[in-house]
Amino acid sequence: MKVLVINCGSSSLKYQVIDSDTEGVLAKGLCERIGIDGRLVYQPAGGDKEITDAPMPTHKEAVRMVLDALVNEKTGVLKSLDEVEAIGHRVVHGEEKFRESALITDEMIKTVESCNDLAPLHNPANIIGINACRELMPNVPMVGVFDTAFHAHMPAKAYMYGIPYKYYEQYKVRRYGFHGTSHSFVSKRAAELAGKPYNNLKTIVCHLGNGASISAVENGVSVDTSMGLSPLEGLIMGTRSGDIDPSAIEFIAKKEGWDISRAVQMLNKESGVDGISGVSSDFRDLEAAAAEGNERAQLALDMFCYRVAKYVGAYTAAMNGVDVIAFTAGIGENTKIVRQGVCDYLTFLGITIDDEANNVKGEEKLISTPDSKVKVYVIPTNEELAICRETVEIVKNSR
Repeated sequence: MKVLVINCGSSSLKYQVIDSDTEGVLAKGLCERIGIDGRLVYQPAGGDKEITDAPMPTHKEAVRMVLDALVNEKTGVLKSLDEVEAIGHRVVHGEEKFRESALITDEMIKTVESCNDLAPLHNPANIIGINACRELMPNVPMVGVFDTAFHAHMPAKAYMYGIPYKYYEQYKVRRYGFHGTSHSFVSKRAAELAGKPYNNLKTIVCHLGNGASISAVENGVSVDTSMGLSPLEGLIMGTRSGDIDPSAIEFIAKKEGWDISRAVQMLNKESGVDGISGVSSDFRDLEAAAAEGNERAQLALDMFCYRVAKYVGAYTAAMNGVDVIAFTAGIGENTKIVRQGVCDYLTFLGITIDDEANNVKGEEKLISTPDSKVKVYVIPTNEELAICRETVEIVKNSR
């Protein structure tokens, strides 16, 4: 089955075409600057990257350009659009209404729209992409794959906040977690690499990118995760503060004369390692600055590793043990000093890291030593493949 995977943002659209039989990527690319001027990046498997500047007033034009590129006589990977048998869409927030991936219907879209206030930057864009595809390819089955679904089976003791219960009852204020597609994919792959059954394994997945989260996966179920009602909770990130005393927000807002929106903007866009270092949110820049003696850049790196290690320790306690730790996403896959910095705190678990093996970027690798009591892996995430797999399963079961 050939599956088109769509990840739609407010002004961008990432896509891949995957042959589910071989799980090979036939083509991939990006539409960016939608609603501004428009640019299509298209790359067929084994071919050169093509860049086309063209007007994209809406996502509909972006999707149309993608489809035209896929069937282009010279570099297209499809003879006709009839070869696309299913489309999988990333949807960020499904609240409690979607605990699994789901076939997209009119009713399903209405339900997703009811979750928009929980993900105001993401869900509306996801729906725009869905509607554009439905208009252009109305007979192709489509599936929504939710970032929150993998964490939907957390126990109440993990997802509830210590606030009046009525706010959960009335507004569904609780911890939801994100990056679920990545956590699911990586935890399953970790079980395969460890040679142990997925439903009999305690795994901690460290999804460390500009947005970062950690999950505790016990016997194939996410039992806790670091992000909460929004992606702001948890780890220090590129520009997000992560965990903070709410009183500190009130204190700063009063001093600066801010309303709540301005304060939240600061926490989301001006904080994290960028705000701490004053250098960058990019860990490559932080490493370079720290190597040159920039103390604040070093502080940002130290704080990040410390916070990750604290969550790993907490989730080891939550599961009463851990068998496997997996590092993934941009920082987790590519930044040796972060992996080592985190694991330096975890020697009490019997973890030892092979320095030579840890000298790896973007490759699947066991980086712990043979005598390490916990296996530690680098596992590149593949959210598009995970969405493809979910889409194929849902479509086949619906026939």
